[in-house]
Amino acid sequence: MTYPVRVANRRVRGAADRTGVGAAAVAESRALLAAALRRRRQVRELTQVRLAAALGSSQSRVAKMEKADPTVSLELLVRGLVALGATRSEVGRIVEGGARRTAGAAAAHHTRRG
Repeated sequence: MTYPVRVANRRVRGAADRTGVGAAAVAESRALLAAALRRRRQVRELTQVRLAAALGSSQSRVAKMEKADPTVSLELLVRGLVALGATRSEVGRIVEGGARRTAGAAAAHHTRRG
């Protein structure tokens, strides 16, 4: 199965197959980044409108970002987090934490089946 991926704002079909990145992993990363974005925005007491202005986007787009809408690119989620003060290391830890949980669950599932 192939999954469309955006590269330099262009859709590339089959990239998930070539890179080994599955749709579930991308969706999980999107959800983790979206939750972190919402938390950071709320802690800073910023409205969606203010964050949108900082990103050169719209309030409705920020709402979609926070809901992990699949039409929102991972790049935009990362840009939003950086605009809210996250470092590259922090963004990496957000995504890495989800990958660790997924790998642990897969290993546990494999062990139970074996």
